[in-house]
Amino acid sequence: MLSTIEARVIGSLMEKERTVPDQYPLTMNALVTACNQATSREPVLRLDDADVELAIATLKANGWLRIVHPAHGRSVTRYRHIADEKLSLEAGHAALIAVLLLRGAQTSSELRSRCERQHAFSSATVVDGELQAMADLGLVLKLERQPGQKEQRWKQLIADEPDYVAQSGAAVVPFSGVADRLALLEARVARLEVALGDLLGDGNSGDGNSGDDNSGDGAHDPHVGV
Repeated sequence: MLSTIEARVIGSLMEKERTVPDQYPLTMNALVTACNQATSREPVLRLDDADVELAIATLKANGWLRIVHPAHGRSVTRYRHIADEKLSLEAGHAALIAVLLLRGAQTSSELRSRCERQHAFSSATVVDGELQAMADLGLVLKLERQPGQKEQRWKQLIADEPDYVAQSGAAVVPFSGVADRLALLEARVARLEVALGDLLGDGNSGDGNSGDDNSGDGAHDPHVGV
């Protein structure tokens, strides 16, 4: 189960892959901005680089994300998700998961409208059919209708969702405090361990198991022949 921040990172990467392909994979600055944007996010989060670095280290270790090292004129490290590979997602399913990760439980009609830039569904009925197929795979769940709601909502089952009640808009959830600072220190240790593992594994970089995209071969770089 992904944490709230990990879900935001993966959801943002999945969204930007489809909506701004010329900027994808994303730099750290672009990824933090995507995670914190005020539109199409519920709740709105207030993350810093260290929060996102923690999520990246965990996501990479668990096979959700890869690092794209500088190459072909690019001077900064970039990040791309491999959630579609990990979960064996078709294009429509990937769009639905991305929007559910970014905006929480939604109706079929809401999902159809909000997925439009990533994947076009012809009707809410089609969305319902796709969601039911995903439910059979344990990826989503149809919730019971709550008082005041006209339609049932769907939620994703791959990540935790923050407990909050939106009043007049999306909540802003900052991440701070002793527990978060401890988590950030642990993240830095994890990143150092990953970096050390990469250095020690340089001699066997051709085995493809590092979780990074090698800057020389371009096999996993979507800007190079993919």
